[in-house]
Amino acid sequence: MKLFQSVQALTRYDSSQRGPLALEELKGVLKYRELIVELVRCELISRYKRSILGIAWTMLNPLGTMLILTLVFSNLFHSVEGYPVYVLSGLIAWTFFSQTTSTTLHQNVWGGALLHRIFIPRTVFTLSALLTGVVNLLLSLVPLALIMLIVKFPFHLSLFFLPIPILILAFFTLGVGLLFSTLSIYFPDIVDMFQVALTAWMYLTPIIYPLEIIPLPLRNWITTLNPMYYFIEIFRQTIFSNNLPSPRLLIVSILISAFFFVSGWLVFTWKANELTYRT
Repeated sequence: MKLFQSVQALTRYDSSQRGPLALEELKGVLKYRELIVELVRCELISRYKRSILGIAWTMLNPLGTMLILTLVFSNLFHSVEGYPVYVLSGLIAWTFFSQTTSTTLHQNVWGGALLHRIFIPRTVFTLSALLTGVVNLLLSLVPLALIMLIVKFPFHLSLFFLPIPILILAFFTLGVGLLFSTLSIYFPDIVDMFQVALTAWMYLTPIIYPLEIIPLPLRNWITTLNPMYYFIEIFRQTIFSNNLPSPRLLIVSILISAFFFVSGWLVFTWKANELTYRT
């Protein structure tokens, strides 16, 4: 009941008074911000309430994956100093992206039933999934710090720059989530196909291996056509090196993130009315 208190208190919705769809959606999101916070709270409570380990699972999950990958690949990629930190720093960023986009697809399907009864901005479900993902990402930084202590990896001052890569990655993730949510309504198979694509995408991104081992022609394709390469790199460099990401890498990341965010927001809000009736 508490979840929809703010919704019930709002004024009547008049579709004839609407301005540009993208702008109206943004105004709606600001108006329903309490609902978004409540959705995030409910999602976090329900997720950790069902788990025996509770909130610790968010920290142990990437840690367990990192341990397996380290045991399997540490000898193969022994040239990478501090390989556990290398893997985990990339894995945390990838996990945030993959889990958040996957949750977004399911959140919009679940939210469709509610949209038949009351008016709320359709993007609230995507934004709640994104903010939940950000919370999980921040929690995942705890085991990363632990691993850095265990392997005696230095804590660089560049770590203070970490909120910027997280913000850039979050906007990219939001844009991708909105684009594929729109497609999934018209093509339901997109949900399953997206999971397969994510697996392939992960192995085409230098997360568990250094980019240098890839043959030069293929390496150029990965660094040019794979947007996740840029986001993994700015995230990892902030943690792994004593230098900030290069201006070129940062600018390219911001441009890609802005392009996907704006495209996703415009497409999703343009089709918002149709989505309500198709879910």
